[in-house]
Amino acid sequence: MSISSVIKSVQDIMRKDAGVDGDAQRISQLVWMVFLKVFDAKEEEWELLYDDYEPIVPEDLKWRNWAANEEGITGDELLDFVNNKLFKELKEMELDENSSPKAFIVRAVFEDSYNYMKSGTLMRQVINKLNEIDFTSQKDRHMFNDIYETILKDLQSAGNSGEYYTPRPVTQFIVDMVNPQLGEKVLDFACGTGGYLTSSLEHLRKQIKSVEDNRILQETIMGIEKKQLPHLLAVTNMILHDIDVPNIRHDNSLTKNVRDYKPSEKVDVIVTNPPFGGIEEDGIEINFPQQFRTKETADLFIVLLMYLLKENGRAGIVLPDGFLFSEGIKTTIKQKLLEEFNLHTIVRLPKGVFSPYTDINTNLLFLEKGKSTTETWFFEHPLPKGYKNYTKTKPIRYEEFALEKEWWKKREENEFAWKVSIDEIKKNNYNLDFKHPNKQDDEEIKDTKELFMDLLKLQKQSLGLLEDMQKDLGL
Repeated sequence: MSISSVIKSVQDIMRKDAGVDGDAQRISQLVWMVFLKVFDAKEEEWELLYDDYEPIVPEDLKWRNWAANEEGITGDELLDFVNNKLFKELKEMELDENSSPKAFIVRAVFEDSYNYMKSGTLMRQVINKLNEIDFTSQKDRHMFNDIYETILKDLQSAGNSGEYYTPRPVTQFIVDMVNPQLGEKVLDFACGTGGYLTSSLEHLRKQIKSVEDNRILQETIMGIEKKQLPHLLAVTNMILHDIDVPNIRHDNSLTKNVRDYKPSEKVDVIVTNPPFGGIEEDGIEINFPQQFRTKETADLFIVLLMYLLKENGRAGIVLPDGFLFSEGIKTTIKQKLLEEFNLHTIVRLPKGVFSPYTDINTNLLFLEKGKSTTETWFFEHPLPKGYKNYTKTKPIRYEEFALEKEWWKKREENEFAWKVSIDEIKKNNYNLDFKHPNKQDDEEIKDTKELFMDLLKLQKQSLGLLEDMQKDLGL
């Protein structure tokens, strides 16, 4: 049975439980259970690797000792164990400055979680289903994205705005083009479930040649996520990708005053898809200079990026069309961006890339800090032949970005690419919504065709009338 089928079965069992009300609670229930199983698999690995390893989870609370046996405790006994022992002890772990960072992760997970299930018998059924997944197996680890897909779809139907899956081809393309190097600090300050971070890890792992290189990698991948469930999924994802102590803060990265960032907190690379369409709570905007104050989440993240990136740092970010053409504070932000950064490339994506989560048109912006923009290249990503737009069943594929990758280093204007000078951008009042100058868009072509067909039809009707008049007049 595939991992996604296992997760679907788990959700179906949970629907029978009187205590679990709706998708949001089912997801929360599933996530802490998956985390505990994953963490146990990692502890088994660490115990084999390190002779002096001191376990984090107490022996009787380890998944293998109370959950792994399908004939193990069930019913009221299981419910009592989970509520009054497992949760109580993991939430109340006594830690100090000498405690393992891994222990802080476990405690934080259980401080933010809750057991909603009321039936110990159904909980045993859920546990037995989860035991069909083997997180010590590389194959099952790499299929963990199936769980993400299932959970994220459910998050969407649960009405959690802003939590949608960035297609893997998009995250991988952005990371490839930004090209982080081993030793550089890489940050996603709105990391969701960790897609950009895992793409960065895979990119950087190709550069590892020693144990020291691996230690450097462990310390240089960082994320921040505001919401509890995506944060927990990101931590689990990073552990499965062999990051022993994930550096992913559960926090809103917009709550710190941008002027307070020290040079040591700045980073070399930012790759992110910040939530757009969101509005921040009152008071957040005072963390930003007066001219950039707004409640719109995506705008604030762009300003934060400008303060967090080191000199010569690089970034790849997903933004909606509205950022390109809207005015007001967005104009002020774009002016600063173009004066202090080289916004060298904007890849314009077609509709449906983020289907079924949103139909908003999106763009990939690539920039470097330290010099002003003199010109910006635009690349219009074409739809595959026969496609009207991307859909859930016909998603964007990584191979399609071969066009951009081939063009990237040897740039020339062509049917997909064109450049715009900074003078043109300024003349356009920093509106970056430029269309391909030598290409009519589909609507214009359609309108022209329809007009031509209408004229042809009218001409035929006119000729018919003339022929009738000719007959009537006997000419």
